Amino acid sequence: MSDVIAALVHASEKAAKIARACRLEESLFGLLIEEKKEGEKNKKFVTDFKTLADVLVQEVIKHDVGKQFPGIENNIFGEESNEFMNGLGDKIHVKVCETEQETAKLLSKVLDGNMEAAEVLARSAHQNIVIPDLDTGKIDIPQDRLGVWVDPIDSTFQYIKGISDSKPNNNIYSHGLQCVTILIGVYDLHSGTPIMGVLNQPFAVQDPETQRWSGKYYWGISYGTTNVCSLRPHSKNGDVSSESNSVSAPHHLKKGSAADLEEERFSAVLSTGETVCVQTLLKGACGDNIHYAAGAGYKSLCVVLGFVDVYVFSEDTTFKWDCCSPHAILKSLGGGMADLRECLRRRQDGNLEDCLELVYNAPVQDAKGADRWANKGGLVAYRSRKHLDAVLNLLSGISV
Repeated sequence: MSDVIAALVHASEKAAKIARACRLEESLFGLLIEEKKEGEKNKKFVTDFKTLADVLVQEVIKHDVGKQFPGIENNIFGEESNEFMNGLGDKIHVKVCETEQETAKLLSKVLDGNMEAAEVLARSAHQNIVIPDLDTGKIDIPQDRLGVWVDPIDSTFQYIKGISDSKPNNNIYSHGLQCVTILIGVYDLHSGTPIMGVLNQPFAVQDPETQRWSGKYYWGISYGTTNVCSLRPHSKNGDVSSESNSVSAPHHLKKGSAADLEEERFSAVLSTGETVCVQTLLKGACGDNIHYAAGAGYKSLCVVLGFVDVYVFSEDTTFKWDCCSPHAILKSLGGGMADLRECLRRRQDGNLEDCLELVYNAPVQDAKGADRWANKGGLVAYRSRKHLDAVLNLLSGISV
């Protein structure tokens, strides 16, 4: 199954090129925005948009991975509907066709007959991408157990806004194109646990002379005793070395002394939409080491890269497609992504050891639309168990 992660990386790189192509020409980009219907909106935003780039990226991933691994396309799920309405009121289902010409013809219908723009997008969708060999080792995962969550362009608002001159604070961008990510996560259909993740940052670096963007991607695999990640060396059998993948034992902090308070210090990234109560508590614990950033995928990436210790979000406006990919990568590094509300409930019941990780195969009961796949309990993304315990210890007295 090491070929699967290579296929996902390949698809993410093609997706990143499409995202960059769509932003290259402002006149083209203006054609690509369609306001989401009420049932599709993320309630966190007053206005939420989907773009043709979103839909095309998602369909390219489905097409390319399904072509290499027939059958798996039936278990690829994403945020976006592939249905588009053009200016004439025609309903069009976007897909990648057999030939570049056929895809361009289909996309031109979405773009109200703008064949030039359609050809640019079709060329990106059918281009040949070459990636280096991935040193994953031999991994055997039954294909019929694999489900895939795709967020084709996370932080769509930042993508549409297109700010390119954002400056980082301690390596973290609060907003801008750097916060845009493409997320492809693989999970076990039976258990719901994340197995593989690819996180692509299509606008990672901008050339100051040409103003063109280049991207970066990160991947990880966590299956059984095997943990492999693009960020860490691993042994010949594919396992991350025990030294680099050590997970601290549960660390239960006691409040009181200055030493205890110092021990609780950690760094965090939050959403500006976080509750006042949670922000206040975390500011007290983190001091100057608290940051704000756009995009669930990007905030998770900040944890993956070690820029912060945790990403905390107590609201219910992230979804399975936002988290599956970075969760798998964090698992491969010895961390994870926990259900905040459930972990706090278990602590309040006296269970300090058991923390529930997010799972990806079970919809929320009685919910409709996108809310069926919401992370209703909020989340904590972490690289070290001691930092998860520090967050839970800090928030143990609140109701989320």
